[in-house]
Amino acid sequence: MNYKTKTARLILEDGSEFAGTHFGYEKNTNGEVVFNTGMVGYPETMTDPSYRGQILVCTFPLIGNYGVPGNERENGLFKYFESEEIHTRALVISDYSHDYSHWNAKRSLDDWMKEQKIPGIYGIDTRMLTRKLREKGTMLGKIIVDEKSKIDFEDINKLDLVGEVSIKEPVEYSRNKKRIILVDCGTKNNIIQAFLRRNITVLRVPYDYDFSKEKANGILISNGPGDPKICKSTIENTRKAMTSGKPILGVCLGSQIMALAAGADTYKLKYGHRGHNQPCNEMGTKRSYITSQNHGFAVNSETLPEDWREWFVNDNDGTNEGIIHISKPFFAAQFHPEASPGPDDTEFIFDMFLRAIK
Repeated sequence: MNYKTKTARLILEDGSEFAGTHFGYEKNTNGEVVFNTGMVGYPETMTDPSYRGQILVCTFPLIGNYGVPGNERENGLFKYFESEEIHTRALVISDYSHDYSHWNAKRSLDDWMKEQKIPGIYGIDTRMLTRKLREKGTMLGKIIVDEKSKIDFEDINKLDLVGEVSIKEPVEYSRNKKRIILVDCGTKNNIIQAFLRRNITVLRVPYDYDFSKEKANGILISNGPGDPKICKSTIENTRKAMTSGKPILGVCLGSQIMALAAGADTYKLKYGHRGHNQPCNEMGTKRSYITSQNHGFAVNSETLPEDWREWFVNDNDGTNEGIIHISKPFFAAQFHPEASPGPDDTEFIFDMFLRAIK
């Protein structure tokens, strides 16, 4: 088949340019350029709110070959996506598959991105680009499709990204008398589904909601985008909730918020951890789990108070991947126990949280 092609450019803040072919929606865009090392899972990844404002580079060379699923819902949530929309500002890949084949596919990646007004570019040596990002660190970038329109770089880390992706009013997913509060900093749908499958009622509240006075058996601080230090109200509410002694679990950004509430510090990683093949070691054991991750910030383990300790550490670079209180039911994982996409090796953490509740 013959496909119409149009040239597009990816420009980095250091002046580097990469020419390729445009697909998806036809517009210029900007954002923070990051890379993901997963082989599959682009529908879930692109709809993960933690990618808000980012230009996503896929290191796996072939993308689009299994298309995109439909909009079926389960428990009121999209069954095959992690939120209501695509949060990546653009997609950068090596080779785009125009022809897709999958039993569950309803449309092509190109058509889906056009629906969601997300541009893409393919025909780029993404492995060489990834090597540059590893050496220099995450950089600002912009994609130029329309040469007549001007667009500047934008530092998304100065934005209230969590405020953009969090719900505005509380929502309850009812199951039984056991009830947890899910603080929505940009939660993935599969976190909610994981607890509904376990017959737990979930009260989902906005990130700046004062949940410390809500009646619940436990509290979960969700994942989300950007710098955790911007979430001042969430940190303060978490600090107040810690005085109640109720079990608290943090996931991804939630881990960083719990650390800040406890008095520790966080910092921005050079290029972050994104993919579903990240090995993490459970401290004090010889267990190493393959985990699904998406974060650009981390907890500085050297700043943890005396009553907290490291729980998991990244086997690749030694950075913190989880914290746990020595006596109270407070613990957090920097990776995603619910995976989606990725292995569900660490979903036992949710069961551990529920045991603390019961």
